[in-house]
Amino acid sequence: MSDNTAARRRGPYATTPARRAQIVRAALASFAEHGFERASLRDIAARAGMTHAALLRHFSGKEELLLTALAQRDERDEEQADRILASGTAGSAVLGEILADEFADTDYLRSWLALAVAATNPAHPAHDYFTRRSERLRVRLRGGSLRTPHGGPELTADDRAVMVLAMMDGLRLQALLDPSNNPLRLLEPFMRAVVIPPESE
Repeated sequence: MSDNTAARRRGPYATTPARRAQIVRAALASFAEHGFERASLRDIAARAGMTHAALLRHFSGKEELLLTALAQRDERDEEQADRILASGTAGSAVLGEILADEFADTDYLRSWLALAVAATNPAHPAHDYFTRRSERLRVRLRGGSLRTPHGGPELTADDRAVMVLAMMDGLRLQALLDPSNNPLRLLEPFMRAVVIPPESE
């Protein structure tokens, strides 16, 4: 079946962004709870408040759902980062502002963290995505608007970029264990003390 034929059969359902976003969110929750392999389309449909048949009018299967969810997150994150950078926010505060919405939604945060851990398995369908994403973030931290200082005798610029990514993942876990502590507040002083050179502020 051609892509055009599939699109015609799905009709207006394929052009309903709010409904598709609802399904994607339900899929992430199901993947987080059951793992990608054990999650079922029927469970995802139930979480989205629709029938299995209705879900298939929007998505062909779990892999399409997963890749769509990841692509949507990337697009949203890039748009948000560009807005924050354009606002003139101090370098040490940029990442905290980018992550604020994510940390405010513990269900989403839990889903994302569980998926990221599962994707460390090379056989997982999202493994390549997370590998490329990590490298892309490291490149941006090393040489882009969120630049780290040049490497020194103890730590290279890439070492510092890895430290930032590790700090972000650690704060995600801490936020789930004790959200009342607001661990995201620690990211800015970490960036200011360890990563961002004073002249960049």
